[in-house]
Amino acid sequence: MSARLSRGAHSVAGQVFALQAMIVVLLITAAALALVFQARYDSQRDARNRSLAAAEAFAHAPGLPEALLSPDPTAALQPLAEAARRASGLDFIAVMDLRGVRYTDSRPELIGKRASDISRAVAGESFTQVFKGQPSDAVRAVVPVRNADGDVIGLVATGIEVENVTHAVEGQLPLLVGATATGLLLGTAGSALVSRRLLRQTRGLGAAEMTRMNEHHEAVLHAVREGVLIIGNDQRLILANDEARRLLDLPQDAEERGVGDLGLDPRTTELLASGRVVTDHVHLAGDRLLAVNVRPTMAYAGRPAGRVVTLRDSTELASVSGRAEVARSRLQLLYDAGVRIGTTLDVARTAEELSEVAVPRFADFVTVELLEPVLRGDEPSGTGAYTEMRRAAITGIRTDSPLQPVGDLIRFEVPTAPMAAALDAGHAVLAADLNAAMGWRAQDSQGTRVALEYGLHSLISVPLQARGVVLGMANFWRADTPEPFDGEDLSFAEELGARAAVSIDNARRFTREHAMAVTLQRSLLPRVLPDQSAVEVAYRYLPATAGVGGDWFDVIQLPGARVALVVGDVVGHGVHAAATMGRLRTAVHNFSTLDLPPDELLGHLDELINRIDQDEAGGWRADGAPNGDGNAHANGDGHGSGAVGEDPEPGAAAGRTSAVTGATCLYAVYDPVSGRCRMASAGHPGPALIRPDGRVEFPELPAGIPLGVGGMPFEAVDFEVPEGSRLVLFTDGLVEDRDRDFDAGLRLLADTLSRPGRSPDQAASDVLDAMLFPVPSDDIALLIADTRRLEADRIAEWEVPGEPSAVSRVRNAGSAQLVEWGLEHLAFPVELILSELVTNAIRYGSAPVRVRLLRDRSLICEVSDGSSTSPHLRYAATTDEGGRGLFLVAQYAERWGTRYTDRGKVIWAQLPLTGGAEPQPPAPLDLDALEDMAW
Repeated sequence: MSARLSRGAHSVAGQVFALQAMIVVLLITAAALALVFQARYDSQRDARNRSLAAAEAFAHAPGLPEALLSPDPTAALQPLAEAARRASGLDFIAVMDLRGVRYTDSRPELIGKRASDISRAVAGESFTQVFKGQPSDAVRAVVPVRNADGDVIGLVATGIEVENVTHAVEGQLPLLVGATATGLLLGTAGSALVSRRLLRQTRGLGAAEMTRMNEHHEAVLHAVREGVLIIGNDQRLILANDEARRLLDLPQDAEERGVGDLGLDPRTTELLASGRVVTDHVHLAGDRLLAVNVRPTMAYAGRPAGRVVTLRDSTELASVSGRAEVARSRLQLLYDAGVRIGTTLDVARTAEELSEVAVPRFADFVTVELLEPVLRGDEPSGTGAYTEMRRAAITGIRTDSPLQPVGDLIRFEVPTAPMAAALDAGHAVLAADLNAAMGWRAQDSQGTRVALEYGLHSLISVPLQARGVVLGMANFWRADTPEPFDGEDLSFAEELGARAAVSIDNARRFTREHAMAVTLQRSLLPRVLPDQSAVEVAYRYLPATAGVGGDWFDVIQLPGARVALVVGDVVGHGVHAAATMGRLRTAVHNFSTLDLPPDELLGHLDELINRIDQDEAGGWRADGAPNGDGNAHANGDGHGSGAVGEDPEPGAAAGRTSAVTGATCLYAVYDPVSGRCRMASAGHPGPALIRPDGRVEFPELPAGIPLGVGGMPFEAVDFEVPEGSRLVLFTDGLVEDRDRDFDAGLRLLADTLSRPGRSPDQAASDVLDAMLFPVPSDDIALLIADTRRLEADRIAEWEVPGEPSAVSRVRNAGSAQLVEWGLEHLAFPVELILSELVTNAIRYGSAPVRVRLLRDRSLICEVSDGSSTSPHLRYAATTDEGGRGLFLVAQYAERWGTRYTDRGKVIWAQLPLTGGAEPQPPAPLDLDALEDMAW
């Protein structure tokens, strides 16, 4: 029995039990300590909360201020304090004056003595603390007592002694000890059960015995020159030895992966997954012929049976079929070319893929030259002699080739050279022996001599043609391969070049369309930002690599020195997305002239988009019949023009409809006078706000629905922007990509924006450096605005009484303000405008009436009242007594208009500070008489 116990103790199972038991003890001990500390923390927090609640309640009790001011506060308050203390379960409630002298206390001997550390409460702040000192350590709260005027006239301190808090924690210790012991017992029992099961499965073997068995297993399994695979009943690879990995080129993490996920060719995958019994089956896997045997494994211990596969390399048996093997390899190379060439829509990269796929399986070196228009994405000329091309790619088995590098201009000046002959004939030309190719040697005698000395000895030149148009030239060279190219190689090279030419032409057309879309996009984005003082702006726009999208931004100057910041995103790519962006940006500009709040502007924009979509989707024909039901128009014979179930051509469909749905927009209005920002979103990410201390916040913004969906109103938020703050507006392409989610992008953006001491332009560059993806899949629009405040000495405001005599006082005050600002030359037009606007506000508006002058880059006169009645400019007849006031305002002001607020309207007029050419009245006007003129 002792020998058995000793064997179990030294076995793997015994070691696992000891380790698990140790871990259980450590975990439970740590958990118990954590619970003790948590209980102590909770008790102390509860004491703080109870103390503060009691202190607040007692400090706000009715009659307490009067009792503090009574002749004997102790007699009035001591009974009340003791009753409140007993009811709340506290150790003391002390009422003190501003010096800290106690009027009441649970210990009568402390009445009349001063308490310490109460300066924060004297200053008007309620606080809690763990107090250590005389008369005892306690968790206390101190709350100021205020009179009806809000002045602090006394203090209330409540608390629980630390000793009592500790007793509460100690009362929970028996429960914690019991729970710890129970957890320890259960953990040890579980470890024992696990070790017992492990002991049965390992048959009591120790670590040394198991290691020796595993070494023997590995030596036998991996030393044999026969591949071995064990596949489970669930089609997962359980084991593969080294030979099997080599024969099938398995990945390092192949084990435990499904057979279909190993990257094998379809025929091999089907053989391994079929489960059928196979004996010495000759199977082609890649470039090897394998003899395959498949046998089922016997069920063991109730587990489902799998199968074992053995593989032997029999490639040498196929030497008699060498020509068939060459043909097969060429077919495989053509297949690889179809997969690997054209993976991107970049012309230069496609040329590189052509050169890479042919080396080294077909040629030792490959060079690709393209016409200059093709590299730019333009349509090449279909006729004429091609005498020069630009080298676009070169790939070889070595990097020290004598061939001209990428970017060099390659000329074909000798007609008998293989390149020129291939271009002239329109098909591939073979130069099996370059030593005998006199035309090639005559083209560059020194360069060809170096190439021959290097070892280049055979060449095939293939013109790259698509749709009958020459795009470029591919040259296949052999140097280290001793066999020269032959006739079969010529036809293969021509086939390879034809496939590559199609991909290059597709990339060329995409490049052209991409360039057109980028040009359109940039022409529709703002080129020059407005001259304004509210914000200092920097912006960046980057189109996506895969295609231009519909991202845009804008900075719009608004009346009252305000500015609108806009970013938007149209779903999709290409010319249509760019054109849609231009329409939306124009619409936003038009709606902004109405000076609408952000939520109303987005509502009008959404309604406009819905109407555009309905019109472009068909709508109704002039005869009243629906034109958008999808039915084909009848031909002359009465039949539809399209067959039933036939899809229309994509280009035609795109030409008939171009819905705008799927667009988002963020519209923000910043006022430098009040320092407030109001914004609304139509499904667009909110902005980042960088405060002056460098903290980065993302203000909560209601997530509105995207534009064009319709049916739901938009909601705006209004918040104050601290002076010196920075607003950052962006599209989701900046923070989100297939490899990074939106939240991770926001965290990275916040870290990048938090670095202080940078101008908006520097910050924009740093953001792109940190956030930009190697191959961005979406457009990026970034707008960084440093907010400014209009100085107080540039603002003048007056409250206007509702009486006509107030007009002259306002006019005189405005004239005096202009003198103070050094703008005396604007006195006459400003007095006239103020007279007209104030007179009509008093006569036709409602209180309150206010006047505000703003000296920004121009002088802005604003008159506001509580009425929502809008004035209109009109020509007054000669017999009319009024109606000329607004006409005079329009004549003297550079711009004027009306904007509506939550409580009325503001009529504003803007004058240049230079006091440019102004209309001269035919005779001096009586400004007092103008007060009687109407709109």
